[in-house]
Amino acid sequence: MSADNARQEVCFFGAGASPGIARGKIHVVRDELDDVPRYRIAPSQIADEIGRFEAALIQTRMQILKMQQRIAESIGTKDAAIFDAHLLVVEDRTLIDEVLRKLETDLWNVEWVFQEVATRYAATLSKIDDPYLRERAVDIQDVSKRVIRNLQGKAPRAFLALTEPHILVAHNLTPSDTASMNKKHVLGIATDLGSRTSHAAIMARSLNIPAIVGLHDITAKLETGQYVLLDGIDGVLIVNPTAETLAKYAEIESKRAKVVAQLKELRETTSTTRDGRHIVLSANIELPEDVEAVFANGAEGIGLYRTEFLYLNRNTLPTEEEQYETYRQVAERVRPHPLIIRTFDLGGDKLAAGTVDITDELNPFLGWRAIRFCLENIDIFKTQLSAILRASTVGNVKIMFPMISGLDELRRAIEVLAECKEELRKAEIDIADKIEVGAMIEIPSAAISANVLAREVDFFSIGTNDLIQYALAVDRVNEKIAHLYEPTHPAVVRLLKMIADAAHANNIWVGVCGEMAGDIALTPLLLGLGMDELSTSAMLVPRVKRAVQSLAIPECRELVEETLKLDTPSEILARCLELADKHYGDLLG
Repeated sequence: MSADNARQEVCFFGAGASPGIARGKIHVVRDELDDVPRYRIAPSQIADEIGRFEAALIQTRMQILKMQQRIAESIGTKDAAIFDAHLLVVEDRTLIDEVLRKLETDLWNVEWVFQEVATRYAATLSKIDDPYLRERAVDIQDVSKRVIRNLQGKAPRAFLALTEPHILVAHNLTPSDTASMNKKHVLGIATDLGSRTSHAAIMARSLNIPAIVGLHDITAKLETGQYVLLDGIDGVLIVNPTAETLAKYAEIESKRAKVVAQLKELRETTSTTRDGRHIVLSANIELPEDVEAVFANGAEGIGLYRTEFLYLNRNTLPTEEEQYETYRQVAERVRPHPLIIRTFDLGGDKLAAGTVDITDELNPFLGWRAIRFCLENIDIFKTQLSAILRASTVGNVKIMFPMISGLDELRRAIEVLAECKEELRKAEIDIADKIEVGAMIEIPSAAISANVLAREVDFFSIGTNDLIQYALAVDRVNEKIAHLYEPTHPAVVRLLKMIADAAHANNIWVGVCGEMAGDIALTPLLLGLGMDELSTSAMLVPRVKRAVQSLAIPECRELVEETLKLDTPSEILARCLELADKHYGDLLG
């Protein structure tokens, strides 16, 4: 930024990752790429290199445990569990054995070999088409940097010791960085990289530190000492805010505080529209420990339980007993509310090394994954289904099959489920008398043939994230075409209506478990289309509940009739916003 406009107000836009407003001077941290030297070692030096490596792993493990304890004491064990994945990295025999093997065959120094192996592991994980799982690549990168620094005898990163109040601006923040920094002095966080599911975002929310991620090259545009205002809800970073801007945000803060107080009071209320229609409001979870947030935010059970975490950080397949214990514990905690377990959405990019013989695919996200993978790996599929069926005796468990594209796939999946039921009965193992089975509708072919599929299942759950990207041919993680990813595209609205109408014509219920379910600007549209259930991240449940309680079904249906006559996404979005603003404009920010 030049001297001429140094005092001009300038706005930068990213993704709001942790709510709140912060004001203050910034401290800019450039991305630290540790210079890892590469040099040859003699075979006689291998033992010494292994010794250094083992010492660094032990030191790293102690540091992680210390951070975990500090986080547990300050903000709770749930958030400290983030570091469980870090501990798994330093104890991962597959990774460690690969380092030892390359050390002996390549004869390079252990820092270089470890960095090479860890980078390859992280690169594999970063290709996964699931934002939450893709962000786990950060775990490996974080731990590997710490191991390398310990191997080199380097001190912790300097910015962690800052003692003046500041807003931290960095290329990226690892979980270790966020856990180690002095929270008293960090007013806010802004990063080039990251998403709402990144560990930096999760930790910032837990610590109640306002944060913005995905600001691209903000570290290259700003300098330490500049004064900024950070809005962690709308994702706006304002450099040199004017007096008018500061006054405006002071008023916004006051209004938001009132809204937050009102939302807390909704926890024990039901999500019923003004005219008495009850909309089931559920939460999506990734890990068993996420259940705590489900009830803290007043959700009615779990509408999507992603189970792929069972395959992370391991080189063996999860056993039936291990899965059963996991599902049983969650089912017990949420009963009598529903627990909808999505069967493994696994593919070539989500399998731990050595578990299954797989080959690279040119386009794994349209390839051998989810139900396609499970139907060709019946043993893996049956192990999971049997574990779910056993857990059904202790709670209101439902099963959902992902990425169904047509009737043959669905029928085959139901047949395998029936086989599992019969095998368990023959073994005299108890299962629930009635277990609802649903199909996840996320492929256009399934939406178009929804009337046929609805005759075979008890419910539909619409995965809008994939449905939109497949219908519009837009990769939702490709920044170059992100603007084309439009939930209010007329084609998407028609597909949603087709699915809901088919469900109700066949007397089954239909829900939405994608990002649209948590977007309160689109709540009137979804209610008007006839959705019976909305399942979103737990933190968004109070806002969606307030939106539902503010609306009446007739006006939402009228909205849908109007939108079906409109031709562009922007026109449809504008009409949705108009109705939302009329009833809960204070929530729209």
